[in-house]
Amino acid sequence: MDPPARHETLRIEGLRVTYGAAPTAPSVLRDIDLVIEAGQAYGLVGESGSGKSTLALAVMRHLASPGRVVAGRILLGGDDLVTFDEAAMRHVWRSRIKLVPQDPLASLNPRLRVGQQIAEGLNGPSRARLATVHEGLARVGIADPVRVAQSFPHQLSGGMQQRVMIALALSGHPELLILDEPTTNLDVTTEATILDLVGDLIAERDTAVLYVSHSLGVVAQLCDRVAVLYAGELVEDAAVGDLYASPLHPYTRALLDSVPKVGQDRRSERLRPIAGSFPDPSAMPGGCVFAPRCPIATDFTRACRPELESAGAARRVRCHRWREIADGTLSARQGDADGVLAGVAEDDGPGELVLGVAALEKRFPVRRGLLDVLSGRPREQVHAVSGVDLEIRRNTTLGLIGESGSGKSTLARCVIGLIPASGGDMAILGEPLAPDLARRDPKVLKRLQMVFQNSDEALNPHMRVGEILRRPLERLAGASPERVRERLAALLDAVRLSPEYAERLPAELSGGERQRVAIARAFAAEPDLLVFDESVSGLDVSVQASVLNVLGALRAEQGSAYLFISHDLAVVGYLADEIAVIYLGRLMEVGPAAAVLAPPYHPYTEALLSAVALPDPLVRRERIRLRGEAPSPVDPPSGCPFHTRCPRFLGDVCVEQEPPWQEDEHGKRVFCHIPLADLERAQRPATVPLERAPVESHD
Repeated sequence: MDPPARHETLRIEGLRVTYGAAPTAPSVLRDIDLVIEAGQAYGLVGESGSGKSTLALAVMRHLASPGRVVAGRILLGGDDLVTFDEAAMRHVWRSRIKLVPQDPLASLNPRLRVGQQIAEGLNGPSRARLATVHEGLARVGIADPVRVAQSFPHQLSGGMQQRVMIALALSGHPELLILDEPTTNLDVTTEATILDLVGDLIAERDTAVLYVSHSLGVVAQLCDRVAVLYAGELVEDAAVGDLYASPLHPYTRALLDSVPKVGQDRRSERLRPIAGSFPDPSAMPGGCVFAPRCPIATDFTRACRPELESAGAARRVRCHRWREIADGTLSARQGDADGVLAGVAEDDGPGELVLGVAALEKRFPVRRGLLDVLSGRPREQVHAVSGVDLEIRRNTTLGLIGESGSGKSTLARCVIGLIPASGGDMAILGEPLAPDLARRDPKVLKRLQMVFQNSDEALNPHMRVGEILRRPLERLAGASPERVRERLAALLDAVRLSPEYAERLPAELSGGERQRVAIARAFAAEPDLLVFDESVSGLDVSVQASVLNVLGALRAEQGSAYLFISHDLAVVGYLADEIAVIYLGRLMEVGPAAAVLAPPYHPYTEALLSAVALPDPLVRRERIRLRGEAPSPVDPPSGCPFHTRCPRFLGDVCVEQEPPWQEDEHGKRVFCHIPLADLERAQRPATVPLERAPVESHD
């Protein structure tokens, strides 16, 4: 039976956008044609700089100066928004187009309560608006809408803030909903909840959705169609199932090959990052814009710009050689872009113990008010890390996973010494580590280095790359001037940067290049242990793939040990030899990576794995939903700390008794009352599809 016909909500025709008023200003979007129907979720993917957010802002007519639409039409329900003045657009923004941004806290007014902000966009008497606010908050899955409506944005978690933004966006029943990376900074369980919510609302309201993301897994699970942008041009447009199953453009193929999948590890299959660098908008290639990075480019494709052609029913592609790709006579896969796909010397296996952590504790005192002090009320404490035991050996990577607020970053900062531990013992290569960084011997400092998530804040903007790398060589490694010169060149080469990068400032580098400089600086003192705290989470999939390959190669070459923290389980599984799962400051599961990613799982690990958005639209997975919100670390639950949310809750034993540690034949340890044999019988492997069925096409 054919699906019901849909009407067009948004039509973009021949859209061209520039930044600058001069006739010679470069175009950042060129000849964009796109149609989104009511009830359809349209994914927009591509690397940073491809024009995704610019296209979303152009549709909203909200480009920052000097950005402007210089050609084309943007038709919303038949109305050309390009012809609208600001007064007319205010009506559109109020009721017809709504935006859910990446950072909800930056978009919510910190001085107004949540309910006030939602009510501003509603009409009618105050009592009716208040009821509508509560109804809207309940619709997006908020269990206590009255309390949340009375809260200020900073009093809510990141996932709750994003739900509020969705309630705010849907308050006027918009025709078009634009979501710009709305789950990028969320952990997997919160992301899964938000995606389920968006999917339900699309089906319920028949709203058209433009979903901007660099997460190919999220797009695969949510969207009906996908448009791929590269350097301001639409290079492929297809139904989601067709595009993921058989990409026809080399750039689409390269993006998909860059994504690590749950169960994939660096020994069995290297990731394939995209060769070369993104083109400068002011110096675009004369022919195909992707030709300088394309593995199948020819003299003809470099000289002649391809048109956006029809490649079958409801499918378009901008490539001279798509027919050869479609019939299988030509492969569009990237080659050995980083020189690490073949010939890399694997490490020698686990070596000596580098880091030992025993019964580590970290508590933060809660600030008391005047009444608390006068009444003699005891000071409460946040139990951020509680009784953690860990070991990391040379030539190995320990991956640490868990939701936001689980204690991952606090644990890392205790190890590095940025915050002093409240209790427990730490040792590096058998030497005790003082809790406070200031009390550690300089010889110990060079043995531990850390790479942070935000390289913009980690690198001095006034120092050139050469100076940034020279300082740890001189101050921590005590290298001579000649040795500094040798090591400087070797460090740049190790992270796949050419020697001329030594003269560049951080502002002259891309995000991926800055992160490589931060990694090179961490390796400069030849440390025994490196700590990576969400160091690849904000990177494009191709840059992330390149950095992961570099990290794998450097560890094999230098024999270091890694503590790798991330909320992306596929990334952790790809790089790590062992995985530790942390919840509310307590370890739930520890063991070899392959064993942790296979049943029996701790129920918390099971929920995390089931929430991963797989980059395959034909895979349907059973979602394990957690109950309620995470409890306060000020007053953690008795018994099993996970029992208040556990989908396999047993009853009083979970509330009253602390679980035992159980160990299986693979060396995996699980902190749970449920016998491992019972868990294994009840659970499914996370890496095996539960269902493969064609995605319904609406074209």
